[in-house]
Amino acid sequence: MGKIKLRPWDSAEHLKTDEDMGRYLEACLEEGDPALIAHALGVIARARGMTQLARDTGLSRESLYTALSGEGNPEFATVMKVLKALGFRLHAEPTHG
Repeated sequence: MGKIKLRPWDSAEHLKTDEDMGRYLEACLEEGDPALIAHALGVIARARGMTQLARDTGLSRESLYTALSGEGNPEFATVMKVLKALGFRLHAEPTHG
């Protein structure tokens, strides 16, 4: 019997539409974990194309990979630039009725 080759799961390969990306980001925002949100932005950026995102934000690809890795700690200004370039915006709503 031959060996089965496995490779790591990459969420970016499964985000095909803007709707997919928006739902993924929304789910991560609901968790409230800053590292998860940064990572989600990185996944969406890879799904869309990191090179184009770098052009659109004026940031280097390397700095984007680092900031959006989930291990990085991006400045809020960077997060806002990335959101705008990806075509997303933050909104707020009360958590209590």
